[in-house]
Amino acid sequence: MSQPNSAPRSHEPAGAVLSLVGVSKAFGPVQALSHVNLEVRAGEVVALLGENGAGKSTLLKILAGEHSPDGGQLLLEGSPASFASAAQSRAAGIRLVYQEPEIVPHVSVAENVYLGHVGSGRRRFDRRALEWRVEADIERLGFTGVLHASTLGSELSPAQRQVVEILKALVDDVRVIAFDEPTSSLSSHEDTILFDLIRTLRHDGVGIVYVSHRLNEIFTLADRVVVLRDGRSVEARNISETDKDELITMMVGRELGARRRRATHHDQRIVLEVSHLTNDDVHDVSLTVHAGEVVALAGLVGAGRTELAHAVVGDTAAHTGRVLVDGIEVDLSSPSRTVAAGIGLVPEERKEQGLLLHSSIKHNITLAVLRSASRFRFVRRAEEAAIAQAQVDRLRVRAPSIETTVDTLSGGNQQKVVLARWLARRPKVLILDEPTRGIDVGAKAEIYEVIDELAQLGIAILVISSELPEVLVLADRVIVMFEGRITGEVPGDDATEERLLTLAMPPHSPTQKEAVSPWPPQKLPPKRRR
Repeated sequence: MSQPNSAPRSHEPAGAVLSLVGVSKAFGPVQALSHVNLEVRAGEVVALLGENGAGKSTLLKILAGEHSPDGGQLLLEGSPASFASAAQSRAAGIRLVYQEPEIVPHVSVAENVYLGHVGSGRRRFDRRALEWRVEADIERLGFTGVLHASTLGSELSPAQRQVVEILKALVDDVRVIAFDEPTSSLSSHEDTILFDLIRTLRHDGVGIVYVSHRLNEIFTLADRVVVLRDGRSVEARNISETDKDELITMMVGRELGARRRRATHHDQRIVLEVSHLTNDDVHDVSLTVHAGEVVALAGLVGAGRTELAHAVVGDTAAHTGRVLVDGIEVDLSSPSRTVAAGIGLVPEERKEQGLLLHSSIKHNITLAVLRSASRFRFVRRAEEAAIAQAQVDRLRVRAPSIETTVDTLSGGNQQKVVLARWLARRPKVLILDEPTRGIDVGAKAEIYEVIDELAQLGIAILVISSELPEVLVLADRVIVMFEGRITGEVPGDDATEERLLTLAMPPHSPTQKEAVSPWPPQKLPPKRRR
């Protein structure tokens, strides 16, 4: 069967460096994994696929030493192994690159990368020497220009945070490395760097586990694919023996109908009007969104789309310009005032900006509608529970109950909880920043249906997405940004990936074809002596 964008293979992988045999794990009444098998050979990329809640994150955390399995066996090069801590897993040469990087905000990139590796003896800590070392690592791994060793963690973009997570995993020798949705925050240029790095690691004999919901990446990188469904390993295939439709069917247990472009049903009433909005990151931006219209903001990482969203909701100060909802100017002095005016935001960084991780699903969903569930300033618990349960059922949030804490949910289900909060409030304007980031194909289809439903209710929707196929499916209009400015606007019926990329890329940027490095890759230069 066809393999879109598949890379040529330069050698056959060696024997198994890592095996999981019959591994099971339960959290109370929830069986997260049940008799799962996984084998990773040296010099092989194994794609691990499954819907959110299928057990992928639990399996990766067992590899990383964060969870201990209840049953089954883990083998390293044929010998039994067990990890009581992340330090033991790391000492065995296993690395996990997390989808949601944990970055210490008030120290530099260099200190974040080597956190835990810097000695604690009497010698004076040489920060400058550490920064030189990390700059060499950045150059060695191909990320020159993406970030700098001296930058503070609090100043990093989502893409830069992901690169720091990759650097942290590769500061010393690696036998097996697992990537959990590594491209969810990266631009196409950074994707290319990462793919070249993965091919080089593969060429050097490292075993690689790759988790992604972007199936084109799977066919580009993987040798084999293992599919999890409901905590069980249901299929293992060579990538050459399957195709996209078959993988989707294996993941969801059913065939998904082809997604057709949504029918346009908006009216001419302007709900959201942004007029000449300017701040440090956004420059003289003007746009409108009509009732029932879905407008997509497209552009490369760093184009200013998220910064525009945060300016519209009053999270960052605007120097000049106005925002109007239904013709009435909005007070941008605080997010609470923009919410009161009818604007809602589902942020890109759900854990940091969208959720109270240690609170219940119920509390997270009803945060924006407590007044309607209250009487005489007292929350009516039964009504609050009914509101939350209705949204959980509507979005098919997988959880034991609405009292479950959000930090125990998969990334996709956490995103559904954030979206459910605004569905309960039903704002006039809803801004969705990367709404399907890290969400599987089945959940994506459900989110698309919800967006259609909200548009039919007359809500003005502004979607920020880095996935051009998603933009083409959802948008009535596409507005393209570059370096904080609007570079063009295209009707949805006339939009193509080529046209949008032309507007999104500066004149001196290489085309995608020119940006791809030759195969096979060169071995990584030797590390500098520490």
